[in-house]
Amino acid sequence: MKKIAVIGSTGSIGRQALAVAARYPERFCVTALAAHANERLLAEQAAAVRPAFAALRAEGEAVAMPAGVRFARGEGAFEEACAFADADIVLVAVSGFAGLKATLLAVGAGKDVALANKESLVVGGTLVLRRARERGVRILPVDSEHSAIWQCLHFDRTAPFRRILLTASGGALRDLPLEALPSVTAREALAHPNWKMGPKITLDCATMLNKGFEVIEAMHLFGASLSQIEVLVHRESIVHSMVEFADGAVLAQMGMPSMELPIQLALTYPERLDCALPRVDFAALGALTFAAVDEARYPCFRLALESAKRGGGYPCALNAAGEVAAEAFLGGRIRYTQIAPVIEASLDAPWPDARSYGELAALDAAVRARARSLLPSQ
Repeated sequence: MKKIAVIGSTGSIGRQALAVAARYPERFCVTALAAHANERLLAEQAAAVRPAFAALRAEGEAVAMPAGVRFARGEGAFEEACAFADADIVLVAVSGFAGLKATLLAVGAGKDVALANKESLVVGGTLVLRRARERGVRILPVDSEHSAIWQCLHFDRTAPFRRILLTASGGALRDLPLEALPSVTAREALAHPNWKMGPKITLDCATMLNKGFEVIEAMHLFGASLSQIEVLVHRESIVHSMVEFADGAVLAQMGMPSMELPIQLALTYPERLDCALPRVDFAALGALTFAAVDEARYPCFRLALESAKRGGGYPCALNAAGEVAAEAFLGGRIRYTQIAPVIEASLDAPWPDARSYGELAALDAAVRARARSLLPSQ
C-alpha cells in the first residue's frame, strides 16, 4: 500500500490524482490533502478519501471535516502536509512559484516527489535536484512531455541520448490570424483544443511560455543542454515527446491526451496498470503532423529560450514576470499581445543568480514588483 500526500488537491492535476488513487484502493492510500483556499471541494475530497490530515494554506475559519480527519489551515499547516510523516510519496500539483516550497519540503522530509509543478525546476532546478541527491529521493516527472521522455529513456534520467524532441499542441490560438491576437479574450485563450487544465497553464500553452518552461525543466531533469532540445508543434497531442539516440533511432511515447496516464505512472512506477483510457485508433486517426515553432506567433517562447541561455536568476525572473502578466491578462488589465512585452521589460535588468530558497523568494518578489510597475494603472 503506497501512502500519498496530494498537494494542490483541488486543482486539475490534484483532482485527477485522486481519481487515479480511487481506481486502485488496494494499492493507494491518500494520507494528506492540501489546497490553497477551496474549502468546499477540500471538504468533499476529505469525505471521499478520509485522509489523516487536510490543510488549507489560506488563513480563515475552521472547516468541518469527517470524523478522523484532522484539519488545520495557514502556512504551518501547508508545510506539515508537504512533509507529512505518514506518506511515502508527495504529489506536488501546486501552481506557480508556490510549488517550489512544497517540493523542497517534501524532499527535505525524505519523500519521493511526483512532480507536476514545473516551476519548481524552472526557478530552482539546481537546488531541488541537489537536495534530492543528498536525501536519496526520487523526482518522478508528471508533466506528460517529461514523463514521455522518462519512458523513452527506460525510466533512467541519466541515460545517454543525442536529442530530445518536445512536442507542443500550439494552444488555443494556434489558428487565429496574427492580426486578431490583440483582441483575444481570456475565454478564447483558455479554450484549449486538446487538454483540460487550470487557467494559468492553459494560458501559458496559448502563449507557449509553458513550452519554454518545459525546455528548462528538461534541461534539469535529463541533464540536457539547450542545443539538445528541439520543440515541435504537434497539433494532435498523440506523440507526447520523443528521444533521439546516438545511432539515429528515435523513440516516441504516444497515447491519448490525458494527464491520468503520467500521474498514474509516477505513482505506480515501475509497474504499468490499466488507466481506463481510450486506446489510440491509428487507422482512424490519419496523419500526425509536426512543425517548427513560429516565434512571431509565440514571442513568450523566445523569451523563455533566451532566459534558459542566460541562466542564473533569469529563469526565476521569467516565471515571476509570467505569473504577473498572466494574472493581469486574465483579470482584464492588459491585452493578450501585452503579455510578452511585460515579461520582456521585466527581464531587462541584471537579475543575479540565487542559490537558496530565501534568495529565490527575494528575487521572485523583486521581479514581481518590477512587472507590476509596468502594468497600466487601475
